[in-house]
Amino acid sequence: MSGKSALVLGATGATGKHLLRHVLASPEFTRVGEYGRRVTPAETIEMYAGKEKLEQRTMDFERLSESGLNEGRWDVVYIVMGTNRATAGSAEAFTKIDREYVVRAAKEARTDDPTHEQRLVYLSSAGANASSHFLYAKSKGLTELELAALGYKETIVFRPAFLKGAERPERRVAESVFGYISGALSTVSSSMEIPIQLCAKSICNAGRLGVAGLPTSAQAERAGKEGAWFTLINNSGANKLGKADV
Repeated sequence: MSGKSALVLGATGATGKHLLRHVLASPEFTRVGEYGRRVTPAETIEMYAGKEKLEQRTMDFERLSESGLNEGRWDVVYIVMGTNRATAGSAEAFTKIDREYVVRAAKEARTDDPTHEQRLVYLSSAGANASSHFLYAKSKGLTELELAALGYKETIVFRPAFLKGAERPERRVAESVFGYISGALSTVSSSMEIPIQLCAKSICNAGRLGVAGLPTSAQAERAGKEGAWFTLINNSGANKLGKADV
């Protein structure tokens, strides 16, 4: 997608900071937007190739109509936002941040021009299931379906497993324990974990290539339901897409 624009929502997160670097470095994007409650510090941006393409803007997710998202005419919208219940403070706050804010922002980023074809790429999680009894898995599953129903020309969803090497401000004990287990099992299976930088590169590649351009190694498949179909890439496919010469 030569000479196109890309929007990154969630660029200050564990995966987002790597994604932003990859998107800025891609010659296929000539304009990149980083919008969020906060943005990447200037001293960090100075180290990135392609920094001259970047437009940063802070916004209030409760007042998205004032954000300017709709004015950007973004060709590719990357969403790598998310949280967990402990960080959010309650189930209600988690749902608002993890699902409602994500869907509202994606809706706001859509242009009003029906001739402008846009692609949406969303970072979900392994185990996402709209019918799950577990809050996290259900939130991710419902978010996938709601995003797919917004009317983007293409919606691509990633469901990675354990994100190896993720740097987070809070320590997640369960995640650390699972990391040891997945690290051992990853020697016999590519479905247990993915290095976070590789996951970010894979997400960037999917946005660049689009569904038609995805290599068979990405193992992309159709998922969702009537009126909310999307292209799904699981952990194994993400590992291979991130390493592909595309």
